[in-house]
Amino acid sequence: MSVLATEKKAIDSQKVEQFAGQFILDLSANYSGVMTFLGLELGLYEAMRGAGPLTPGQLAVKTKTFERYVREWLNNQAAGGYVAYDPGTKTYALPEEHALVLLEKDSPVLLGPAYFIVSSLWKDKTKLIDAFKSGIGIGWHEHHHDLFHGIEAVYRTGYLANLNTAWIPSLAGMEEKLRRGGRVADVGCGHGASTILMAEKFVNSEFYGFDYHQQSIDVARQRATERGLTNVFFKKVDAEAYEQGNFDLICFFDCLHDLGDPGFALRHARTKLAPSGSLLIVEPNASDNVEENFNPIGRMFYAASTALCVPHAHAEGGDYCLGAQAGPSAIKEIAEDAGFSVFRIAQQTPVNLIYEAKV
Repeated sequence: MSVLATEKKAIDSQKVEQFAGQFILDLSANYSGVMTFLGLELGLYEAMRGAGPLTPGQLAVKTKTFERYVREWLNNQAAGGYVAYDPGTKTYALPEEHALVLLEKDSPVLLGPAYFIVSSLWKDKTKLIDAFKSGIGIGWHEHHHDLFHGIEAVYRTGYLANLNTAWIPSLAGMEEKLRRGGRVADVGCGHGASTILMAEKFVNSEFYGFDYHQQSIDVARQRATERGLTNVFFKKVDAEAYEQGNFDLICFFDCLHDLGDPGFALRHARTKLAPSGSLLIVEPNASDNVEENFNPIGRMFYAASTALCVPHAHAEGGDYCLGAQAGPSAIKEIAEDAGFSVFRIAQQTPVNLIYEAKV
């Protein structure tokens, strides 16, 4: 085995080369992430969609951008396999399959807007450095607005694909109850993507979206107005303070682990449920064993947890911050401590675990 001698110990040069190769792949992806962000912001992908093969000059004309920059951008995209290149005609094309992932708003596989989340992390890195050094928290509202845009677009993808078609039907009798007319609370609703999807599906039911972030509530109200919905209501209020009650369903979509005191939030929810009501808790798909989360999705969620989830929980005074990869046992323990005697995994996707809790 080839080694490099050092004063401390022998170094395996093959492992060095392997890790360097891995790092280059990651570094290339990070460089190119900025290019993906530009493609979304400048409308380059949108202009390529359905247009067939284009030269850099043709794309520049369509998007009113500078051809020399566009040419370099296209070569980056072709090198990463995001667009297809024809060496015979020296043209570039965006496959429709890629467009569904990059920019189709109602696609069940939309991922492109996730780079708005990445953008916010870079823009807030100084805050995160300070938090690491001082131990202070970072509230959700303190992040760059790119975060809110990215979260709405990407998380809506999962809700669009699963919420009304799989998650709600997995709760015994809930779909029929909402068809007839029920009451639903969406705690930590953000821009209201999940609330609105349910309200559009179950027009005889009433939906209440609660969030502590006023700007998000303003956007949610605007979204509901644009869709002409009259059965959905949004209110700025903490997860432990909403006054409305008698809910057949109370939902926590990808937010319970962000709360400073998730147990308090569940205890409050228990007092607001109708006698036969249920909690629907959607959390990242994670194992109780940390080593089983060492995969690409776990890597992504641990990064988000470090930069977003734990800092927000800490900003709310949380000494016990769940984090985005808490796992089923931790969620179950909190639910049972809050007085829920029934707790089960109702559904799961590669990204999410969907829990039902009942008193």
